[in-house]
Amino acid sequence: MSATAPAPAAPPPDGVDHVDERLLRTTPLKKLLARPELGSIVGAIAVFAFFAVTADSFLRPSSLGTVLYAASTLGIMAVPVALLMIGGEFDLSAGVLVTSSALVSSMFSYQMTANVWVGVGVSLLVTLAIGAFNGFMLTRTKLPSFIITLGTFLMLTGLNLGLTKLITGTVSTKSIADMEGFPSAHDVFASTLTVGSVELKVTILWWLGLVAAATWILLRTRFGNWIFAVGGGADAARAVGVPVHRTKIGLYMGVAFCAWIAGQHLLFSFDVVQSGEGVGNELIYIIAAVIGGCLITGGYGSAIGSAVGALIFGMTSKGIVYAEWNPDWFKFFLGAMLLLATLLNAWIRKRVEATK
Repeated sequence: MSATAPAPAAPPPDGVDHVDERLLRTTPLKKLLARPELGSIVGAIAVFAFFAVTADSFLRPSSLGTVLYAASTLGIMAVPVALLMIGGEFDLSAGVLVTSSALVSSMFSYQMTANVWVGVGVSLLVTLAIGAFNGFMLTRTKLPSFIITLGTFLMLTGLNLGLTKLITGTVSTKSIADMEGFPSAHDVFASTLTVGSVELKVTILWWLGLVAAATWILLRTRFGNWIFAVGGGADAARAVGVPVHRTKIGLYMGVAFCAWIAGQHLLFSFDVVQSGEGVGNELIYIIAAVIGGCLITGGYGSAIGSAVGALIFGMTSKGIVYAEWNPDWFKFFLGAMLLLATLLNAWIRKRVEATK
């Protein structure tokens, strides 16, 4: 008795054999090319090599610490801004929010004659509330984030200047260096560590910690999946059960939290704050994220890329000084890096899509 041959499988409806993408072999090169930060890493190597050749003092240990410090003060904010951009939104109030955070800490501590840690805690609550306000207004009004955060930017700019003048009589806060708790707060937010012959600011540790935490969130948590989904298409994400509103509000509160960290560093580094600081920094945060591989349209990018973008900023800003060039050229180099990195990222993405 012969066995019956199995019936042939029915052809697919469209006549084309499909293979599950998860079963396709991916080479290490393709994985590397698919990384959002690849273009920024290439750019960072080029910038480093350029200033290493043109500026004799660029490779000194002391110069390394200065470059990393400049990168960290920007990178602390570039990380949450990158996550927000991956989620498809912007925050034009991020720069002045840093100053607002510092002003609240300083003035509350001074006026209430309290321990400076009380002012730090109040500042955290106020700053997170502003971030939640941005996210709430965005999700409730359906207006573009550009409009919502531009309004917040203008309001905070006016409040920073108006309230500081009203309370202190000048455009800067009073010194809090002699207040209780200042030394310990300075150690947390503005101390200097010596590693070998290199002096490193504690902001570098804050920066690296935030990059590691953001990378873990993006790649290892459900919230990270929500961020990519919301940035790729809010309606589609909502259709599969992603809490779009909560995700966006959380992203804005993440920006606020990092603005609080940066604001406390600003305060405890100089013990006074100028109320007009921070204007324009929001564009630098966005530039760092874009150089690091984030798309303006959302749904693509990485926290590591934002760190590399901040590092390029630090190397460029300090490399021009070490090369003894006119600092007016800084913005030119920054703009050139933005264009080159964007073009390189677009080219890499096309190559990756073509090889799929």
